[in-house]
Amino acid sequence: MAEERRSGRPAKGAGAGRGGSGRGGSSAGRGAGSGRSGSGRGAQGAPGAREGKPAESGRPSRRGADAAPSKGSAKGSSNRPAGKGAPRRSAEGKGPERKGPQRPRQDRPARGGDAIARTSEQRAYDGPELPEWVTGKELDRSVAVQLKGLPEKLAARVARHLAAAGALIDSDPELAYQHAKAAKSRAQRLAVVREALGEAAYAAGHYAEALAELRAAKRMNGATAYLPIMADCHRALGQPEQAIKLAQSPSVANFAPEAKAEMTIVEAGARRDMGQFDAALRVLEHAPLMSKSRAAWVVRLRYTYADTLEAAGRPTDALTWFHRTFAIDGEELTDAADRAAALEATRD
Repeated sequence: MAEERRSGRPAKGAGAGRGGSGRGGSSAGRGAGSGRSGSGRGAQGAPGAREGKPAESGRPSRRGADAAPSKGSAKGSSNRPAGKGAPRRSAEGKGPERKGPQRPRQDRPARGGDAIARTSEQRAYDGPELPEWVTGKELDRSVAVQLKGLPEKLAARVARHLAAAGALIDSDPELAYQHAKAAKSRAQRLAVVREALGEAAYAAGHYAEALAELRAAKRMNGATAYLPIMADCHRALGQPEQAIKLAQSPSVANFAPEAKAEMTIVEAGARRDMGQFDAALRVLEHAPLMSKSRAAWVVRLRYTYADTLEAAGRPTDALTWFHRTFAIDGEELTDAADRAAALEATRD
């Protein structure tokens, strides 16, 4: 099932032509990390005054509401003998008697544990070490513009983490994800940052987080280019019905051919996940399988159709479509030739 799902993943760039990668991505998201975007979508306002600082929620209050009695409560206390300034000693005679409610010791956070929590939080904020060759100038201009609402030094740091994420997403997706997380910790109110983290999380296999981040970006800028990746995240999370629901969104009708092909591939994969092979084939047959274009999205459509035919128990038809895929796959994005050879071997 996992192998079937991978065959239906959207390509990076939402149909931009990375069919063999098995990962998806909006063009805006790729731009956020690598400077290949021309979308210009993103920020919805500058971050707040505390943006760019690590949270301090793990630090316990130095003075709790019930840690000690107020000054006013000490005056006129019955514990102080009239005419004497010294407090009444305890029954054991070992020191002054402590007044007022005391916080139980077990409720007080341990200093060591708190320090560890804050150190972990700080590490996440700092992010991985930035490569010297990453300057931040690698980003697309439309992305850089969206960072201008940040203070200069903060914007430069965020830009470098985004550029590093884009540069590493193919070779080391987990490290790219960590860089994108560091960018979010400093500028979480920028859609372009949430978008970059969503794509990096998707590439690294953190599907639930990818879905959450892309939803956040969509709320911020209203973009629909993320829908194919979001749908595939639902597939990865075992929610094919939700993937199909996104694939049938009205906005898909207005997608460019590349993005529409990616959504078709994901929907067909979701149908296969549910055991609906005939329905998956019908979805693919409504796509431009016979397009004269040799673009990567056509290669991916044909390959997915051939693969689904074989899974549906139609090896002869599958062989035909593996050959048709190989005929236009000049960049060898797929293993169509090997799949065709394997099917031919079973016929001999």
